[in-house]
Amino acid sequence: MSIYQWYEDYAIGTSFVTPARTIGETEVSMFAMLTGDFNRLHTDAEYMKESVFGERIAHGLLGLSIVNGLKYRTDMDPDAIIAFLGLEWVFSAPIRFNDTIHARIQVAAMRETKSPDRGIISFSVAVHNQHAVLVQKGTMTMMVKRRP
Repeated sequence: MSIYQWYEDYAIGTSFVTPARTIGETEVSMFAMLTGDFNRLHTDAEYMKESVFGERIAHGLLGLSIVNGLKYRTDMDPDAIIAFLGLEWVFSAPIRFNDTIHARIQVAAMRETKSPDRGIISFSVAVHNQHAVLVQKGTMTMMVKRRP
């Protein structure tokens, strides 16, 4: 059982590091099929040889989605989250096929709401690849249960 079950269990500066996950051909193909995003950046190796990247790259939104899932493999309790309220996100560098990413997530801001059963927490997120390159960053804002 997580020690971060309620809004009151968090404090500004509390941080988590997710486990890492490698993004390869399977993840990119499945994401393309799920979303219908078959952009040549992700699916056409020959075309991408001549691009600024020199090779296919993973969908930025795939990286974001994977990080969203990885956060629940930390001490954050998924049952504490009532709702995902918002997102501010920057794609800093490409995620290349077979990159291994992980995130550092830190409580950036907290505020109580008018309802005594919930609070709002903004988490600062930095996503790095296996070479310590910052590939994505942003803020995820969530509504969290308060202790009864």
